[in-house]
Amino acid sequence: MPSNPSDSVDDKTLTIISNKPHALLPFLQSQSATSLSRLYQSPSSCLSIFRLLDSVERQLVMNLLWLESAISLNTMGAWVVPDKKKIYDDALDILSRLHILHIHSGKLSLNTTFKTSLRHAITGGFGVPAEKDEKRPPMDIEGLDGYALERWETILHFMVSSGTGQNPTRPSQGVLYLLQRSGLMSNQHGSLPQITSAGFQFLLHHPHAQLWDLLLQYLHMAEERQMDLVEVLTFFFMLSTMELGREYLTENLSQTQKAMLDDLRDYGLIWQRKASSRRFSPTRLATTLTSSSPSLPTSTGTASSSQQGFIVLETNYRVYAYTDNPLQTAVLNLFVSLKYRFPNLVVGSITRDSVRRALNNGISAEQIISYLTAHAHPQMRKFNPLIPVTVQDQIRLWELEKERLRSQEGYLYTAFASQADYEFVLNYAKQLDVVLWENNPKRCFFGSLEGHSNIRNFIERRTSGVD
Repeated sequence: MPSNPSDSVDDKTLTIISNKPHALLPFLQSQSATSLSRLYQSPSSCLSIFRLLDSVERQLVMNLLWLESAISLNTMGAWVVPDKKKIYDDALDILSRLHILHIHSGKLSLNTTFKTSLRHAITGGFGVPAEKDEKRPPMDIEGLDGYALERWETILHFMVSSGTGQNPTRPSQGVLYLLQRSGLMSNQHGSLPQITSAGFQFLLHHPHAQLWDLLLQYLHMAEERQMDLVEVLTFFFMLSTMELGREYLTENLSQTQKAMLDDLRDYGLIWQRKASSRRFSPTRLATTLTSSSPSLPTSTGTASSSQQGFIVLETNYRVYAYTDNPLQTAVLNLFVSLKYRFPNLVVGSITRDSVRRALNNGISAEQIISYLTAHAHPQMRKFNPLIPVTVQDQIRLWELEKERLRSQEGYLYTAFASQADYEFVLNYAKQLDVVLWENNPKRCFFGSLEGHSNIRNFIERRTSGVD
């Protein structure tokens, strides 16, 4: 979250993240060879995809990039140590499914289009900025960072505050539709949209992953909106290779890409002086789409405190949150009963009612515990376990308490004339698999609503003597 869990991602975190394939790669693998071939005509797209690859995959691409002819599989395999062969095979498989690598007649070669574009990206450059306008200078980097942070936090703050009686700033209709399509918010009860279990899990991710979660859903919606998917992807990749703090002309964009400008402004990826402006500036959210750099500024105090952790939790369920960030406070309010608020401290308690409120909103006990763990104050990290066991157990027990009773509509069958009649009808109901409960000593059982008509007809036939 901006000014949230990982506004600044350290090297250790990046190492952990890099072990998992980037969220966009499975989406690209599902595209046709024709679409990928069009995409690979853009140097910025090839460079961006190259950045998203794992280190072994990047090494394979670089080994083949400057070769003019195919190389034997045996020759390439000779560079691999035996105990790492599975990693090598997996890398070949991923590159093949992305149509970056061709394997034919025992030889390896790069996709010709991809190779040409990536060579151009590395040696030739692309994305020439617009000439500076002395009368209207572009927004500086600090201003772009503030704009991106404000737009992004508006989205997250609305997610955690909507439906709680607060009145957060409402994002654009396009953003709201995207949040609901992504399953991060829901208004299934006809009320204002409220955060879902998936939405709360979304808040636990770092900003880079959050942004790609939304952009992937945007890509899935592109075809519904009759947008050219390749041009949408190309524009994302183009933005990721642009220079922060520079302006670019919209006249070089396709019609699809120009239509995207409104959406990207709402997400905080680009800044324009006004909607009709012929210039735009990418923000840090856009220029770091395919890099390991932080997606949001980290110079603010709130960001650094969130990175270190800000929550102290006592065994008496009392919570002390050392933060002045409204977004972090709003997230805590989802499952903590807040008591006091000071300039840099929020005090509250985890209670049965506050946890049940969170559970009713689709937030699980494990997600609450995960959030408390992820944001624990450095002083708490001296303890093992990090979160007091009594608090963890109680939160889980409150969840089990909610799931203890389950209601189901049906019919109770009782007052049978004999044990034989009871067993005869019960066995028939069991054959239909509609028995929800039975009590043999009292000769009664409870059947589901769907099975009632069959059971009733069976009893009527037996009573009238018809088999």
